[in-house]
Amino acid sequence: MHPIPALGLGTFRLKEQQVIDSLRSGLELGYRHIDTAQIYGNEAQVGQAIAASGVARDELFVTTKIWTENLAADRLLPSLEDSLAKLRLAQLDLTLIHWPSPQDAIAVSDYLTTLLEAKRQGLTRQIGVSNFTIGHLRQAIDAVGAEQIATNQVEIHPFLQNRKLVDFARRHGIHLTAYMPLAYGKVMDEPVIRRIASAHRATPAQVALAWLLHQGFAVIPSSTQRANLASNRQALGLRLNAADLAAIAALDSGERLANPDFAPHWD
Repeated sequence: MHPIPALGLGTFRLKEQQVIDSLRSGLELGYRHIDTAQIYGNEAQVGQAIAASGVARDELFVTTKIWTENLAADRLLPSLEDSLAKLRLAQLDLTLIHWPSPQDAIAVSDYLTTLLEAKRQGLTRQIGVSNFTIGHLRQAIDAVGAEQIATNQVEIHPFLQNRKLVDFARRHGIHLTAYMPLAYGKVMDEPVIRRIASAHRATPAQVALAWLLHQGFAVIPSSTQRANLASNRQALGLRLNAADLAAIAALDSGERLANPDFAPHWD
């Protein structure tokens, strides 16, 4: 299985020229992992930025996510082909189910076996899930096997550490990708994180990202600012000590930021 690069470029909420500029800066700075989704409405711009970058396709790791309206058997594969056309790619590196079917109207086994068929057809190199609870992960494992699930992309940051889910995923060998790793910027103002950052001559964002990377998660922060994109990459070299890790672990308050009305019942 091709490993998911530890640090990626998120594109959530980035539109039109904004996402093009962010990706241009990120790719120039050395980012090679790009995360988008059908619902973001920016796959065409992501494809445009990739094409203009001159970066070789085999150097990139590109992820998209299937939206809930496309989970039915007759819609999933055509929607993925449409995403590929917008992204100007022959194959995705990773395709995720963005959310479990609302109210489980469609069974996990139905759409995951269809997504596995997309892999067999060569539309995507790897498959995975996003926003899956332990219950949904159990169903996914039963449907396609844990070895087929490249990652579960979920909200994880110092204020929502998702420990039950993390423990379950680790027991089953399922990798995790942390989205919203900076909690919409809230980590910047957290006194504990600011103190740790000062001690390491780092930024609070670097500390939050380093904490996640230390746990083996991939992280996909986004930014429209080139300086922030460059700074975030430095988290790869930041080593936190045991006291730092314990202090951040104590910040968990279960504060969930991504909780739409169709979300599953969280663990």
